[in-house]
Amino acid sequence: MEPGTGVEKENQSSAQEFILLGFPGNQHLQISLSVVFTMTYILAVTGNFAIIALVMAHPHLQTPMYIFLSNLSFLEIWYTTACVPKAIAIFPGKSRTISFVGCILQMYVIFSLGCTEFFLLSVMAYDRYLAICYPLHYSTLMSSTKSGQLAFLCWVSGFLFMIIHNSLVARLSFCSSNVINNFFCGADSLIFLSCSDTSVVKWVSITMGIIVILGSCLTTLVSYIFIISTILKIPSAQGRQKAFSTCSAHLIVVVMWYGSSIFLYVRVSRQSSLDIHKFVNTLNTIVTPLLNPFIYTLKNKEVKEALWNVLRRT
Repeated sequence: MEPGTGVEKENQSSAQEFILLGFPGNQHLQISLSVVFTMTYILAVTGNFAIIALVMAHPHLQTPMYIFLSNLSFLEIWYTTACVPKAIAIFPGKSRTISFVGCILQMYVIFSLGCTEFFLLSVMAYDRYLAICYPLHYSTLMSSTKSGQLAFLCWVSGFLFMIIHNSLVARLSFCSSNVINNFFCGADSLIFLSCSDTSVVKWVSITMGIIVILGSCLTTLVSYIFIISTILKIPSAQGRQKAFSTCSAHLIVVVMWYGSSIFLYVRVSRQSSLDIHKFVNTLNTIVTPLLNPFIYTLKNKEVKEALWNVLRRT
């Protein structure tokens, strides 16, 4: 054995914790960001929980579309919870460190939930395709039981799909720097810090990104091509408006989620886009979960009526 081998291995495995930098700025800015993130997080969790409660409390909302919607809201609660509380803690500068195990676990949960959301949004698009293109056969093609099974499949697939990628990242060695220039642990940050050969991890990341993002995007795109072509064939303007209203909220969420996610994968130079990267991650982890309940409430007549009935009783 060469004399320096033992020391080199010790240095490579010495990263027992990481430091999250969060956002740049003075103490006043950090406190302001902490307040904004806290309020947004509370609103996001409350809004998504309200959607779930409405669906559970009203039998007429327990249909495939709202079963998928309640699953999406449940996912958004955990997606933002996996990231935002730690981000709030690092803003005052008191809790910037995260253990190696905690970092790997956070990365796995965030990416698995993100993967699940891609699958769930594509299944929701397929559900709207069946409802609009085959209205007479919809109840047979998509029952509540089938929608529950599809939602469960999305969850299982999302978490199983990320195991290989997560295990490869967890086996990387880290030599010198343990500073992550972000407000949560991401695979790209850990790969950047690693002194191991990362070619396999990068190849797996690109392959999985293509399968998950482009695969689900293609399913969603094809579904909406058929949906739009069917809506345009409806003779009355009122009929077209009614048909489009059933999928407009989902379409808005799809554009927001896919737009920001695709940007993160095709962004240019890492050094020149770090701040933009953080901003887009903020959209994904806190802004989108906040807006989803409001989008579905404002764009969906049945949800608005159910919410209004609850407010009148109180």
